[in-house]
Amino acid sequence: MTSKQSFSSSDITSQSGYFSALKATVETAFYGENVKQVTTIAQAYALAKTAPGVIITDLPIKHTAELGLPPDAKVLVANDGRVVGRTAAARQIIGQPDVDETKLAAIAREAVFLGSRKTFLRGDVTVGLSSDFAIKAHLMLPEAYANNLYTYLLNFQIDTPQRNAEYEQSRPLPEDDIYLYADPDWHDPAYPNGLAVFDPTHNAAIVLGLRYFGELKKGTLTLAWATAHRNGFVACHGGMKQYTRQDGDFTMAAFGLSGSGKSTITLASHGDQYPVKVLHDDAFVIDRQTGATTALEPSYFDKTQDYPLSDPGIQYFLTVQNVGVTLDAAGKKTLVTQDIRNGNGRTVKSRYVTPNRVDHLTESIDAIFWIMKDDTLPPVVKLEDPDLAAAFGVTLATKRSTAENVIGDVDRDHLVIEPFANPFRSYPLGEDYQDFHKLFEQRQTACYILNTGSYNGQNVKPADTLGAIAKIVDETAAFKPFGLLPKMRYLPLSGFNVDFGDNDYRARLRQRLEDRLAFIATKDVDHDGYDRLPIDASRALEDVIAALDQQAAAM
Repeated sequence: MTSKQSFSSSDITSQSGYFSALKATVETAFYGENVKQVTTIAQAYALAKTAPGVIITDLPIKHTAELGLPPDAKVLVANDGRVVGRTAAARQIIGQPDVDETKLAAIAREAVFLGSRKTFLRGDVTVGLSSDFAIKAHLMLPEAYANNLYTYLLNFQIDTPQRNAEYEQSRPLPEDDIYLYADPDWHDPAYPNGLAVFDPTHNAAIVLGLRYFGELKKGTLTLAWATAHRNGFVACHGGMKQYTRQDGDFTMAAFGLSGSGKSTITLASHGDQYPVKVLHDDAFVIDRQTGATTALEPSYFDKTQDYPLSDPGIQYFLTVQNVGVTLDAAGKKTLVTQDIRNGNGRTVKSRYVTPNRVDHLTESIDAIFWIMKDDTLPPVVKLEDPDLAAAFGVTLATKRSTAENVIGDVDRDHLVIEPFANPFRSYPLGEDYQDFHKLFEQRQTACYILNTGSYNGQNVKPADTLGAIAKIVDETAAFKPFGLLPKMRYLPLSGFNVDFGDNDYRARLRQRLEDRLAFIATKDVDHDGYDRLPIDASRALEDVIAALDQQAAAM
């Protein structure tokens, strides 16, 4: 049970709300005699170096003392096989419609029984890096996958005496710790793509037949976000940064899937004009009462696609997954990055890649940016109505990322909708909608769409996006009406002309708006309306479509 609460054997039955069949199965496995505790990063590194398939490169790690590593520690590489991304089809969330809890609990019991015949490793971390929000998480997985445990302890905050003391002073939560059991070697013909079962109410999960490290990272975040959501926070899969201007701070959040430009936007500096603080580029929570934000992880799980060997960011790599290795001119083992071996090469980078890194910001968010890849939208659109801002967030349109292991014949260039860029939600979508709507309505948070794909055949470059954000920060952005569409304005940028006189363009824009409206309609019927959305979301988009039709009639 959680270290913030103490129970004796005589009163443990009164805590039955902390247990379910899956939770009891998973947590019990942690206390087996076949489980070895890993208590330090140095110990995890030593185990990872000798794990099957691990390659010790000749790339040194910086800040070894601060990280708790030996001074001669090197970057480790571990590669998976065919699957090099997350498998959404494997996820089953207990409590959602059509999920058979009894059946899944039986599968979990059998998997844990079979796993007890081999040696497992266990590591403990804290998720959430401030006294405002922090929860313990525990991972166990087979000894052969020691590199994944090492990577996990680097990605999150490993338990240390100092961290435990800080944790004891953090806000008490009426929750148990997170327990995550993983066995990549498990196989069941009924689940050829693996199985990942989550019980968010009881903070337990079991991940079976899946090797990719991202399953462990995002599995932990799935439960941490659910915990935060239950306890007064907005769960955010996005990046967060703050600019320090002479006339005050400008705090912004950017929401997008992997490959959308979220990390580029979050980690980019603003030249010498403004100091920048970075909270995180992937996972944080917002306190609903105060507006303060807390990062959930100290490190960054980043793509290696955009890192040639000349990039200075490589010196902050800690572990690397699914990349090639070669010898340099001196015969030293180095990396083959840029997704040559396969898509979605990944690295865990240390927090020291951003010297301006912070773990908590007390200021409320000034602006939210929805990152899309929708070729009917200009590079920057401002949404000036809370209903419309929330409606576009819930219909965030983008392309599938190589971080996903998609099943079947799927076109990665086809636009998909992922509400608030968070495929890891384990509670009704309407609750996220209300959380973000309140940010726009009650906290007067501004809202923008960033199209980082293409517009009318013209690619939007990172420089275009970053330059536009700079203008917004500077308060020099001169927005113009986006045709007759209500509460929508766009930022004119060179090379990206908006022409509502183009019949083809209007038709494509209308179709994309209809697609969004149709997506919202499905939430009224899918899973018996589990993800039903407020009528205001549909009405906001219907008003835009009506205005577009009015403009077409006037042409």
